[in-house]
Amino acid sequence: MNWHSESAEAVVDDLETDRSGLSAAEAARRLDEQGPNELERDGSVSPLTLFVSQFQDALIYLLVFAAALSLAVGFLPGREPEYLDATLILAILLANGVFGFVQDYRAERSIEALRSLATPTAAVHRDGKTVEISSTEVVPGDIVELEAGDAVPADARLLETASFETDESALTGESVSATKSVDPLDPETPLAERDNMVFMNTTVVRGRARAVVVETGMDTEVGAIATQLATGTSPDTPFQREVGRLGKRVGLGIVVLIAVVAAAQLALTATPPTLVVLVAVTLAVAAVPEGLPAVVTLTLALGSQRMLARNALVRTLPVVESLGSVDTIVTDKTGTLTENRMTVTRLLAGGRVHEMESDGADATDAADAESLVADGEGASGSEGGSGSEGSSDGEGASDGGERGTPDRAAVEALLTCGVFCNNAELDTETEDGFRGDPTEVALLRAARRAGVEPTGERLRELPFDAERKRMTVVVDGVADAEAAVGSDVDSGSATDADVDGSSGDGPTAYMKGAPRVVLDRCDRLLLDGEVVEMTDERRAELADRVDAFAADALRVLGFARREAVSAEADEDEIESGMVFLGLQGMLDPPRPEVEGALADCRRAGIRVVMATGDNPKTAAAIGEQLGFATDEVLTGADVAAMGDEELRDSVADVEVFARVDPAHKVAVLQALQARGNIVAMTGDGVNDAPALRNADVGVSMGIRGTQVAQQASDMVLRDDNFATIRDAVAEGRGIFDNIRTFVNFLLSANMGEVLVVFAGVLLGTLLFPETFAGTEEALVLTPAMILWMNLVTDGLPALALGVDPKRDDVLDRPPRDRDAAVIDARLVGSVLATGIFMTVVGLWLFFGALDRTGSLPFAQTLLFTFLVLAELARAYLVRRHHGLRVTSNRWLAGAVATSFALQLAVLYTPLAAVFRVVALDLADWGLLAAATAVFVVLSLTLSAVVRRVAPRSATH
Repeated sequence: MNWHSESAEAVVDDLETDRSGLSAAEAARRLDEQGPNELERDGSVSPLTLFVSQFQDALIYLLVFAAALSLAVGFLPGREPEYLDATLILAILLANGVFGFVQDYRAERSIEALRSLATPTAAVHRDGKTVEISSTEVVPGDIVELEAGDAVPADARLLETASFETDESALTGESVSATKSVDPLDPETPLAERDNMVFMNTTVVRGRARAVVVETGMDTEVGAIATQLATGTSPDTPFQREVGRLGKRVGLGIVVLIAVVAAAQLALTATPPTLVVLVAVTLAVAAVPEGLPAVVTLTLALGSQRMLARNALVRTLPVVESLGSVDTIVTDKTGTLTENRMTVTRLLAGGRVHEMESDGADATDAADAESLVADGEGASGSEGGSGSEGSSDGEGASDGGERGTPDRAAVEALLTCGVFCNNAELDTETEDGFRGDPTEVALLRAARRAGVEPTGERLRELPFDAERKRMTVVVDGVADAEAAVGSDVDSGSATDADVDGSSGDGPTAYMKGAPRVVLDRCDRLLLDGEVVEMTDERRAELADRVDAFAADALRVLGFARREAVSAEADEDEIESGMVFLGLQGMLDPPRPEVEGALADCRRAGIRVVMATGDNPKTAAAIGEQLGFATDEVLTGADVAAMGDEELRDSVADVEVFARVDPAHKVAVLQALQARGNIVAMTGDGVNDAPALRNADVGVSMGIRGTQVAQQASDMVLRDDNFATIRDAVAEGRGIFDNIRTFVNFLLSANMGEVLVVFAGVLLGTLLFPETFAGTEEALVLTPAMILWMNLVTDGLPALALGVDPKRDDVLDRPPRDRDAAVIDARLVGSVLATGIFMTVVGLWLFFGALDRTGSLPFAQTLLFTFLVLAELARAYLVRRHHGLRVTSNRWLAGAVATSFALQLAVLYTPLAAVFRVVALDLADWGLLAAATAVFVVLSLTLSAVVRRVAPRSATH
């Protein structure tokens, strides 16, 4: 409904309420009818659905089929039911499912905790009284009171306003505060220009207002965007797709192997059908890396915990792996590259430029100007201190002038104007001690740090708006540091009396605003302690000075004063014939750690692109400070005017985009992705959500980010800091290295087991037909043995491989190609060769023992133990293969020792009867040691040959 086009009274009538608010009973009825005022969770799933999703995988289906076959064999005529293998398989599946569920559920709870921080309360009228309620209980028809610092709880039509402005950048992308009114608007007025409305997830910057709630929850403008997002789906990461393909390939491969073995057994021998089924079950169990899901989940979970310790909250585990392949980061400037704390760093006062040191102290810790304001050059003629770099952590600069001197008095006059033209205020409950618009807070902080704390009674305010571009106040009774330098009424040199008291000629008007707008209202200026005429030459010099400030990335405001005015005079009279006091240049300084983080990213082959709403000059200046290429800066208008192909070509070189809104960011993102880049993109506003959703890695802000942005993102920066992205990328690369290492290890072990069972059954059928065709228990390895190896013997070392710390060179190599697979040709070759070595040596042991002793259990035990030893040795070999020192992982040493101890327990405790193994003597262990040594030598020889023939690429 077009609430903005109706009068305030008509809206109140439509909602069947009045200006005194709803009754508690009526509010309760509406809450029951409308539901709570909250956004539905994007992609919300119940714990049961989350648990069931852990079993939706091709490898899982294969194991369930194997368990069913194993159970079915036990119920065939003439056989006793056998539950061991099936029970083990199903127990493993359940354990993996529980493990994955716990990790995913923790991630959901973490983001839920973040969500609970948003808009906790609202002030509403109920039963004629103003009460504080949870924002979720706000209903249409509620009358809400809003003031500076409040978060708007719902969409509402304004009824009354007093100097009321809101920050709607999260919704509209417009960085300038929106000045509000109550008058009806045209029905076709776009969202960003609906000045008589306030919207959920925006904040009040200044003033007060009363409004009637018109929409809540998913019916709000924010809710509409959330609804659109809910229809989209995030694509799987490359590794997720790869694991899916692996499951399908393993399934297909097992079907082929089972068919070959079954055909050989049935065609060449009189093998009982039950044995054929048992061989099929064994092959299926051998082929599936049962430990892989748990190891992958744990590795990603531990990686996400390390990221959380560095203030990066990962919403979905697979994105941890995706971070390792990011080659482009598109980042906001404000709060991410910078501190999001506007700071006055340069003044033009009395015709001279003064550099101000960083105001790092708390707002309540005032200091004298002498220690904080340094003399610069004159305004006449020369270009004056360049110096956005003047912001520093030092305690002070050189003397700013004795009190009573023209320099000191001019600075005080300028800072005093900034204090009076200001609606920010002290607030001990906020982090920096102030509440209000960041620019106005910077003006207060600068004055307070310089010891300028004037007092006076505000009689009138002419508020700032987008059209006026200025703010004027009329103040009476000015005292304490009122810098009446060169009285407007009686020109002359400043004196101590001028500084310490008002001129005594009545109220004073103070103005601040866009420099050129303020200059247009001035016919005199303060220069070298005197009020002199504003000539065209001086006006041009001041305009040049404004440009010089802006070129150094400063946001510039102009300040003026007129004495002896009447508060009742009309606006034009108050705001004319003013004395120009000077300029204040503000900088949102770069975070101290950002420069190093950017250098690390560039060293790592990651291109960083800055997209900001600032003007091109400011964006270029900040970009140059941080090392961005600024030869070409594109604006949002440039982006919008380009065709797809032209934009695709441009984004290859441009690193700074200025005056961009979220729609422009989406266009830049799509152009980069069209070039094949893997892009991480930051955002904090509601309308950043589409870009966050479509990015390969969407990164939202935890401090200033909206709920919708956080829900659309893959990762939330709890400190809004670019350096955290750098740390997360490094962790992502380290985690991918670990995944590659343990996948190599696990698949090598599984390949060995598959080939041993496959070749062993075929050879056994041909070489020992009496044993392998005449008995229903004639297996090279039983399913229970294979499950034991896959989970216990292989699982523990694989977990240890998954927690390897990231390598020192993790940021010294380029990102891996987006098409580079974990299971690439090199890894497949390594896995296949390892499997062949294990099979050759293992079957030599097996058939030798069977030939010597005729005991199938003894031969199975010898082969079983050899495979355990070979796989434990492989855990060290695979780390060496991936360039890691063999002894650098103490967790691996513990895991190998534990796995070996558990194998001894199987051989020499009552577990032996469960696994149907026999005890081995010293001679048997000697034979096993020799066989394991042969396997190690073969593996090392292969690695040496591969390194010589096919050196590892830089990305590996």
